[in-house]
Amino acid sequence: MRASQFFLNTLKENPADADVVSQQLMMRSGMIKKLAGGIYTYMPVGLRSVRKVEAIIREEMNRACAVEVLMPAVQPAELWQESGRWEKYGPELLRLKDRHQREFVIGPTHEEVITDVARREIKSYRQLPVNFYQIQTKFRDEIRPRFGVMRGREFVMKDAYSFDRNMEAALKSYDTMFDAYQRIFSRMGLVYRAVAADTGSIGGTRSHEFHVIADTGEDAIAYCPDSDFAANVELAEAVAVGQRQAPGSTLEKFPTPGLSKCEDVASLLNRPLSDTVKAVVFAVEDKDEAGKPTGKPAAVVLVLVRGDHEANEIKVGKLAGLADCRMATEEEIVRAFNCAPGSLGPVGVSAAVRVVADRAVSVMSDFICGANEKDAHLYGVNWGRDLPEPEVADVRNVVEGDPSPDGKGSLALCRGIEVGHVFYLGTKYSEALNATFLEENGKPAVMEMGCYGIGVTRILGAAIEQNHDEKGMIWPISIAPFEVVLCPIAYRRSEEVRQAADTLYADLKKAGIDVILDDRDERPGAMFADWELIGAPFRLTIGDRGLKEGFVEFQARRSTPDATDDGKWLLADAAARLIAAVEAAKAGLLG
Repeated sequence: MRASQFFLNTLKENPADADVVSQQLMMRSGMIKKLAGGIYTYMPVGLRSVRKVEAIIREEMNRACAVEVLMPAVQPAELWQESGRWEKYGPELLRLKDRHQREFVIGPTHEEVITDVARREIKSYRQLPVNFYQIQTKFRDEIRPRFGVMRGREFVMKDAYSFDRNMEAALKSYDTMFDAYQRIFSRMGLVYRAVAADTGSIGGTRSHEFHVIADTGEDAIAYCPDSDFAANVELAEAVAVGQRQAPGSTLEKFPTPGLSKCEDVASLLNRPLSDTVKAVVFAVEDKDEAGKPTGKPAAVVLVLVRGDHEANEIKVGKLAGLADCRMATEEEIVRAFNCAPGSLGPVGVSAAVRVVADRAVSVMSDFICGANEKDAHLYGVNWGRDLPEPEVADVRNVVEGDPSPDGKGSLALCRGIEVGHVFYLGTKYSEALNATFLEENGKPAVMEMGCYGIGVTRILGAAIEQNHDEKGMIWPISIAPFEVVLCPIAYRRSEEVRQAADTLYADLKKAGIDVILDDRDERPGAMFADWELIGAPFRLTIGDRGLKEGFVEFQARRSTPDATDDGKWLLADAAARLIAAVEAAKAGLLG
């Protein structure tokens, strides 16, 4: 590729509406152009990286014996109504009608469509197992699209769906995909972790997210540096620690005028924040036998966590009877406790209020909590003496230093950007859509399913968040728009430079190197700035001054211990050394 025949359009300044580094650099480098909120045109530079990501994914999916299909982006509403997600999915589902007033959606995912394919085409156990995958555009109507391609509305995704005879076979398919994902992200040169995750709106019972580690990540990850344990903070188990001590204080009420936070109350008493108990109120809507809201006032649940901990709404929602719980309104709280938030506590509450104490709270003694009176708290509270023993559950987020659930050390926290997710779905969709097959005994059985997604375009943003400096992007070589850039100085004015550059370009192309020759005749500073911004892994500069001594100048965008040293290379050796450098970089990713 020659730059004069390509399309480069870089910007010196960051766009005013760019939220994060990856969005700034992708827009400045001309990788993407914004069309509307969360909707981007992928320009030639950006599309080259997209295609390289897709190629790695496709190779590894094929290696895992998945079969590629391409499903429609527009899906009939009937399928979503049949699965029960027409109402459940929410406003992110973009609904529309055709000229006959029939309802459709722009697909955010394809569980319904692929299950419809399976129920129509798979009749016998002899056709199983099978794993279909596609790489296709999706649309989710995000309420607030942001962070460029990482939280856009339109995006490219690889989604795969496995169908098996039974759970044992389905879990084997899950493991196959898990291994394929590890190979995919390793080949892309990304630092990542596979973490146990909540299944969310997709459903299912087994789930792992793949996160690219980056300080700007939206998700908090708990991991053990001494083992393989890793989980989303929302899912990581908070292990019970310690035993409850005998009461050492009498129960006392004390005034806390204007103090509603545990931090302020602890400071007033000169006690550690860990001696306080925070009360969080959740509400559960009353429902009839059919599961429909009755319109009666919501029941409330008082969840207790230590003052230095945070309640975990997902964990609370997994408790018996609390699947549809939500944060209570102030009106609901006042009705249940005759007290506004800020002075709530478990002592003396109505028997109609369900009280759930986190494991850490259940072993506390002489603790501090609200008195259920405005501007008042209690000191020296003890279970069994001052209030009944509580229902105990893990209902908090883990924190740095908590014991690892696998017993092999302590937890550390980091931030991650989710780029992949694997689910074991079981029969959630196959039962709803009646996807059955005939078993060996001639009897019908429901297919077991798994689904596996990778955010193709999101990977670009995540890779940049993890790999950049003040000059621009630093691409892993496997997904860089170009592997090598040749920068001739005065290409159109110097016959020697032009001849040397053209020869190197031809030799590198013949060797299969993805090289671009910048023949635009730009000033050296502007040319170098463009390619540092774009992030080409290797740059070779050819100029009259060096050629007089038989040299060209080599520069690696990333400094690594095993990289070829930057410096002067003999022109005669330059092509061979560049080819070796590219191969070494690729081998490092594959290794």
